[in-house]
Amino acid sequence: METLQDTATKKATTSSPTFKGSGSQMLLNALIEEGVSTVFGYPGGAIMPIYDALYDYADKLEHILVRHEQGGIHAAQGYARTSGRVGVCFATSGPGATNLVTGLADAQIDSTPLVCITGQVFAHLLGTDAFQETDVINITTPVTKWNYQITDAKEIPEVLAKAFYIAKSGRPGPVLIDITKNAQLQVEEFEAYVKCNHIRSYRPKPKVRVEFIEEAAKLINSAQKPFVLFGQGVILGNAEQEFKAFIEKTGIPAAWTIMGEGAIPTDHPLNVGMLGMHGNYGPNVLTNEADVIIAIGMRFDDRVTGRLDKYAKQAKIVHLDIDPAEIDKNVKAEVGVWGDCKETLPILTNLVKENKHEAWVALFRDYNQQEIDQVITPELYPSGEEMTMGEVLRTLNELTGGDAVIVTDVGQHQMVACRYAKFNKTRSNVTSGGLGTMGFGLPAAIGAKYGAPERTVVAIIGDGGFQMTPQELGTIMQFGAAVKILILNNQFLGMVRQWQQLFHDKRYSFVNITSPDFVALAKSYYIEASKVDQRAELRKALETMINHEGSYLLEVMVGKENNVFPMVPQGCSVSEIRLK
Repeated sequence: METLQDTATKKATTSSPTFKGSGSQMLLNALIEEGVSTVFGYPGGAIMPIYDALYDYADKLEHILVRHEQGGIHAAQGYARTSGRVGVCFATSGPGATNLVTGLADAQIDSTPLVCITGQVFAHLLGTDAFQETDVINITTPVTKWNYQITDAKEIPEVLAKAFYIAKSGRPGPVLIDITKNAQLQVEEFEAYVKCNHIRSYRPKPKVRVEFIEEAAKLINSAQKPFVLFGQGVILGNAEQEFKAFIEKTGIPAAWTIMGEGAIPTDHPLNVGMLGMHGNYGPNVLTNEADVIIAIGMRFDDRVTGRLDKYAKQAKIVHLDIDPAEIDKNVKAEVGVWGDCKETLPILTNLVKENKHEAWVALFRDYNQQEIDQVITPELYPSGEEMTMGEVLRTLNELTGGDAVIVTDVGQHQMVACRYAKFNKTRSNVTSGGLGTMGFGLPAAIGAKYGAPERTVVAIIGDGGFQMTPQELGTIMQFGAAVKILILNNQFLGMVRQWQQLFHDKRYSFVNITSPDFVALAKSYYIEASKVDQRAELRKALETMINHEGSYLLEVMVGKENNVFPMVPQGCSVSEIRLK
């Protein structure tokens, strides 16, 4: 990547200075120019000049004081995922910066656009092991799309413009900018801030090659059993309508990765369910019967493919992706189509024939009916005394009508929520997909509410994951984010316990987890809360949570040793998916 001097960020047309102030003030002005209205963060010594300047910007920038820097970056992720804008967070040097690393890794693998600003010690102290000094640039290089350390305030406008452009363009991702304290304090005369829209050596959108799209169309037109796999790329590309037009013209059944869920409504007639380890029966089994697979904005993650040497060997693969590195990375493509799917899908749709694959679509329904009979009905309508996570989701769907934003933590509840939650709108499913970060749910839900303030936001969290970031209840208390918190408590680290039961002879090693009184904990933060352990009380309790004007915590006691099925065991083909 080129030097800052080579960047195509254009200078103001006049050479006269338009702003005189500190580097910190210039930074905040840059955020405002980029349309930022909300920042999540936590102050400290090395970033104190920025916070001092922020004191005078309260009418233009809303700062949300989180209780831990990891909570701040997860909140920024939630904000970005529901709003479609770049999430922004602040942290100080040393432990403040290193506390961002998990969130950066999460955002990197899930393609979430972030700009993270960290303070750093004075430039003359770099490399001396000064108080709270860490080499955050080298620490975060593997988990950022780009990072940069500013030691001179004059660099701030260009670097910030470049940071926002890189974070949101092409395949989005996190950017970290580390600013030394002297640069924050340094007073300069700055020219007008100009947004970046081009960098000479950076090509966020590959050139669309129509000849490859024509090859793809020929394969699709000749297919007898075509199958679409769609991921978050459809959502990130704002291509939901283009995608819907493509599948409706071709009549091809489509299945989603958990990051792609919500790109089309869950009840769309061509939506045949979820892919992967805990996905639906039909999409997994029939992956190995399809003759052409059209992968759109997904990366053939191991949780989707299972054992690669047994994955879709009979199928010809058409792979549409904005990131050329993903094509042929895990699964060899017959035709690779580079580009933004918002641009490539309309071209492809114009070239494919109108079709209906009624018998093929019906086969998915037949397989999924087996799942309904053996798994889904017992989960959603249990006959035993213990409540199931599935029946909680079923009741929640009935109350929200599929219009809520559902934010999940990581574990069994995550898989149940992704399997059973109903979505009518895009940008409604917020989860930690690639990294699987426990503790993500609560802070991400706070950010999601700021990103979509008009929508009901429900955080579905396990008793284990909740105890990783419970301090963010303090953020809700102070700033009043009306998040509905639904804890599904099975008194275990449920997903690990399930694996220990199935593959380790039920040797439950350190998965029993004792929890505090969650209701009392919430009320100590002045958040209304209740607990339910009887089926007869469930619906009323959920109604109370949804209808409560502010934030609310509801703890639901569910069966301790219920398992999530279907399941593709590790090391198996997707067609070896188990129903029990």
